[in-house]
Amino acid sequence: MAGGREIKTKIKSVQNTRKVTRALEMVSASKIRKAQERMKASRPYARLMTQLIGHIAKANSEYTHPFMAEHAQIKRVGYVIVSTDRGLCGGLNSAMFRKILVDMREWQGKGVDVDVVCIGQKASTFFRRLKVTMAGSVTHLGEKPHIDQLVGVIKVMLDGYSAGNLDRVFLCYNDFINTMAQKPRQDQLLPLPASETLQSKHDWDYIYEPSAEAVLDHVMTRYVESLVYQAVLENLASEHAARMVAMKSASDNATKLIGTLNLIYNKARQAAITQEISEIVGGAAAV
Repeated sequence: MAGGREIKTKIKSVQNTRKVTRALEMVSASKIRKAQERMKASRPYARLMTQLIGHIAKANSEYTHPFMAEHAQIKRVGYVIVSTDRGLCGGLNSAMFRKILVDMREWQGKGVDVDVVCIGQKASTFFRRLKVTMAGSVTHLGEKPHIDQLVGVIKVMLDGYSAGNLDRVFLCYNDFINTMAQKPRQDQLLPLPASETLQSKHDWDYIYEPSAEAVLDHVMTRYVESLVYQAVLENLASEHAARMVAMKSASDNATKLIGTLNLIYNKARQAAITQEISEIVGGAAAV
């Protein structure tokens, strides 16, 4: 059994750790409300953009935008991966990374090359070690991410698809369900999936000014940017929720460990007292 001094040192160390985890829990609890407000404020815009793109996809236009065109052969796919910049949020990132790796291996097994664009430090660090092409990355977006910070990495994928270098583009992030549940999600960005279009049937079209090509190019770009920006906000809310839950669990475990160590310390102290009494009694008997 360890000595009383060693046990006291362990108890002090665990108590210091519990102070840190409680502080992180309180910080995430204070930030999660603002993150949810930003996420919910952005959802109507993303939903209406999807509805607008659905109308355009169903319209009978003479001009078909390249983002709506399905490529005949799939030789290279791209992933826009949204992760956190910091850790201590449980298995939030690792669960998503495992899901992405399974999908990547399926494509690579078919002889398809993979390009990756990372948003967040954790994804950038993880995927640089793999046999994939890192086309771009952006990190440290902060608590108030802005669309201007994402334009560069988004344009890399859009230009690659327009030039024919990419045949499909996927968006991967953690979808915020509630404070206790966050789900890894993978959506197809390009080409526009059929599931995103409206199911209504019509035979009309819009009147475009100055031209269908100019208007659709602008709208399609805004549509992709809105989806990526919404994914970043969803992931940010998921990060704070996951960190709050993980730190609360760590604090509870630290409290249990402190109780166990105190019990061990009391037993060790009692054993030391008993031994001293035995030595005194034995010495008196010898005299």
